[in-house]
Amino acid sequence: MRLVVQRVSSASVTIDGKISGKIGPGLLVFAAVHHTDTEAEIEWAVSKMVRLRIFQDDQGKMNKSVNDTKGSILIVSQFTLYGDVRKGTRPSFIESAPPDKAERLYDYFVSYTRSVFLGTVETGEFAAMMQVELVNDGPVTIIIDRASKVNDL
Repeated sequence: MRLVVQRVSSASVTIDGKISGKIGPGLLVFAAVHHTDTEAEIEWAVSKMVRLRIFQDDQGKMNKSVNDTKGSILIVSQFTLYGDVRKGTRPSFIESAPPDKAERLYDYFVSYTRSVFLGTVETGEFAAMMQVELVNDGPVTIIIDRASKVNDL
């Protein structure tokens, strides 16, 4: 699993001219499923994501998580995060999970996030053409990648 996590003041995703998800302060999360991912990878990524200390405390240090700040999360599926351009200029997406597996694990990612996160979780729509608007706060952008997984949380 690969996540691009952005601390935002606000974010929204629009599909066919209608807002699908909208949040105020919190996290905008672009999520891609790797072809070898399992539920265990999803749970690890969600645990890491909701506990990321990227919000400022009273001293201006990044010491608080989205849970601590009572923020929201907007999750958007984005298989292109596994685009590989090491050869040529046309991305290869062979590392992305096939659509049926990716959708099942994306849905699990959303439901698992909702089960462990204290705040609101909004989403885009799997495999839809979406327009995403955001105000990146900081800017702060963190990548969570299965390749960087370690045994501890």
